[in-house]
Amino acid sequence: MSVPCRRELRTLPAPRETSGPSRRRVLSTATAAAALTAVAPVPAARAAGAALRTPTAEATPALAAFDLSEVQLLESPFLANMRRTCAYLLFVDADRLLHTFRRTVGLPTTAEPCGGWEAPDVQLRGHTTGHLLSSLAQAHAVTGDTAYAEKGRVLVAALAECQQVSPAAGFTPGYLSAFPESVFDQLEAGGKPWAPYYTLHKIMAGLLDQYRLSGNRQALEVLEGMAAWADARTAPLPYHVMQNVLRVEFGGMNDVLTRLYQETGDPVHLATARRFDHEELYAPLAAGRDELAGRHANTEIAKIVGAVPSYEATGESRYLDIADTFWTAVVRHHSYAIGGNSNQEFFGPPDEIVSRLSEVTCENCNSYNMLKLGRHLFLHRPGRAQYMDHYEWTLYNQMLGEQDPDSAHGFVTYYTGLWAGSRREPKGGLGAAPGSYSGDYDNFSCDHGTGLETHTKFNDSVYFRSREGRTPALWVNLFIPSEVRWRQGGVTLRQESPYPSEAHTRLTVAEGRGRFTLRIRIPAWVADTGNTARLTVNGRPVQTRLRPGTYAGVERSWRTGDTVELTLPRRPVWTAAPDNPQVRSLSYGPLVLAGEYGDTDLATLPEIRPESLRPLTGTATRFTALADGQAVSLRPFHEIQHQRYNVYWAVAPRRSRERDVARYLLDEGAGSPADATGAFADATLATGALWADDGTGPSVALNGTGGHVALPAGLLSGLDELTISVRVRVDALAASARVFDFGYHKDTYLFLAATTGAGRARAALKIAGMEREDYIDAGGPLSVGSWTHVALTLGGGTGVLYLDGAEAGRNPAMVASPLLLGVTTRSYLGRSQNSAHPCLRGAVRDLRVHNRALTASDVARLAAD
Repeated sequence: MSVPCRRELRTLPAPRETSGPSRRRVLSTATAAAALTAVAPVPAARAAGAALRTPTAEATPALAAFDLSEVQLLESPFLANMRRTCAYLLFVDADRLLHTFRRTVGLPTTAEPCGGWEAPDVQLRGHTTGHLLSSLAQAHAVTGDTAYAEKGRVLVAALAECQQVSPAAGFTPGYLSAFPESVFDQLEAGGKPWAPYYTLHKIMAGLLDQYRLSGNRQALEVLEGMAAWADARTAPLPYHVMQNVLRVEFGGMNDVLTRLYQETGDPVHLATARRFDHEELYAPLAAGRDELAGRHANTEIAKIVGAVPSYEATGESRYLDIADTFWTAVVRHHSYAIGGNSNQEFFGPPDEIVSRLSEVTCENCNSYNMLKLGRHLFLHRPGRAQYMDHYEWTLYNQMLGEQDPDSAHGFVTYYTGLWAGSRREPKGGLGAAPGSYSGDYDNFSCDHGTGLETHTKFNDSVYFRSREGRTPALWVNLFIPSEVRWRQGGVTLRQESPYPSEAHTRLTVAEGRGRFTLRIRIPAWVADTGNTARLTVNGRPVQTRLRPGTYAGVERSWRTGDTVELTLPRRPVWTAAPDNPQVRSLSYGPLVLAGEYGDTDLATLPEIRPESLRPLTGTATRFTALADGQAVSLRPFHEIQHQRYNVYWAVAPRRSRERDVARYLLDEGAGSPADATGAFADATLATGALWADDGTGPSVALNGTGGHVALPAGLLSGLDELTISVRVRVDALAASARVFDFGYHKDTYLFLAATTGAGRARAALKIAGMEREDYIDAGGPLSVGSWTHVALTLGGGTGVLYLDGAEAGRNPAMVASPLLLGVTTRSYLGRSQNSAHPCLRGAVRDLRVHNRALTASDVARLAAD
């Protein structure tokens, strides 16, 4: 019986050429040029001649990756994760996954159908088989165990049989899928079936990996048949129709077709790949614009992964610029503390983080693809160490922890939730809790599939090397225990490290000799420690500046026994969220620390006292602190499994003198309303809001059909208690019409509505992630046709609503603090965060934001002024 993840000492085949010319490769250059001309009319750089030009030297990556067979993992959590996944690869029944493929083309099958996303009635069925092909090929390359290659051959042969008989089932030659081809008719007609090209991409990518990593030439033949089908399917489509098709998630079709072109040299594959350039996404990025808000994150990330090989294949720098702009925007402005991105699978506006927390943040597929993108960009731009800094951060804080260490088969979660009290918990099928682990046959989500790949290729980015013909250099990117056999440098290098439990690593020339430069990453997080990193060679300090966020270079003649040791200082670092400086995450070196809460549910983010943080005696990466008045233990986030946790913490602000932090009297009568305190910018009268005077003095009249006052961002930022007061005249009651609304979107807000559907004025506070809103109801609606002074006080867990100086409603058990609102980028008088709600018809004046929860007597005096 084969032992999972056993390394056999042999040389693996590394095929790069087919045994003979395929029927696709005999196409003439004229035919290829004609196909490329049909790709798209814009932009001009994508004309046929440009596509066929020889790529420039700059389009060749500056660095080269090692083959998976050249890097061996040593004992570490990464190897443990890989072993669990490898066990599943040998366990899973191939016939069950092939059941829907065979049934689709009319071949006999008696296998039990799978559940979850592979069930016979689920549109995405078939995608897992592609992931399985890739992971089997990777496991074979990494371990040398032929059992993985043999299982891959069985799968490929079965798929080849399905493809061969597909014309008899009424499908176009070359078609291969677990669902019928008619789905593509629906797609091209403007329908939105569940991602048919996405599924095909996974199968095609798996076949390419089987060819490249396991030497399976039949896989290449099947793949070229699928590529021919894709060409025949897309070539006749008008440009606008194809661009509409691309609005439905298509995975990395551009990526796999371009890489197939790089393997075979067949220009038709590149022509087909370029039809999958989605200009709706590409054009803004090419112009340097971040227009990602509202887009499905993994749909877009996969499209961008294909941009880098497109640059290599065509030499068009536009592709590389698109990829870099996208990576930079996502990492700097759309990513959470653990390195992942998206909430409910979608990007929000830049820098909205705390305002978009939930149990369904950070889809793991997103990070799988972002790491592929950053890795590929770094090979082209090794001067930008931030690619690998993000790679390491996300690898440790999200990807390593997505797997259940108690699962013999390496089950993984779909999301990594970051709302307070999220958890990673026992497996579930389709529709299970957000943090549920996958199972053997009842899940098969996209993250089940990418998890198979993630945990069989941890060794693919530990080291890179200079390309052949250049000055030899070995790049040490990650501090994962491993051994690399570097033929160009003439050495085998062994890395032994307790990292990240302890922040040091030791590199030893295990065998060989040669002159080369060893380049070692000095992580950017070291800058937070005062930069006292230490690098030695054979015990002697290296005389070079160790700058965080760069690579330190050591050039010398190396020989067996030479050792290099890198020691990196660490200290706890509190990092403020961009949309709320009073909400912070905690890291220690490259590790995000999270609070352990067992089975205790959390209604909102705990308030922590950073000064109470203490290391836990006898441990290297564990701490304790006081949160909500109770002791809480903190440990590396990736280690926390099967219990509730917390990553983002509220931190109380320093007390300042009591005062109005903002005061818009709205009595100017013309121009823009000014803040009388001088602290904030002018407000803006939106269309339909006009200066008016009803005989009681100047005010802003609101027409009820869009008119409102737009307030500057940040009026409530940093306030753990407050009073908001305003004078309002309601001319007509409409349920949910707002007097004021401070927030970001319809899930994070603080509002006062003149009336609800139940006929009561209501103030409400909610932070995205909360199960339900905190609210305070009055006994009835605001009065119509007369001026009312309204005031809302929040503080100490109590909210009170006052009308004309008298208490009208109270909630003594508020869950959330106003401190969690943060910079509130969308703040209004007269309109709601939710565009479906009506606007207020009436008038407003004298808005005040006070930094204390005023007493009842204080509010009465304010109302009487």
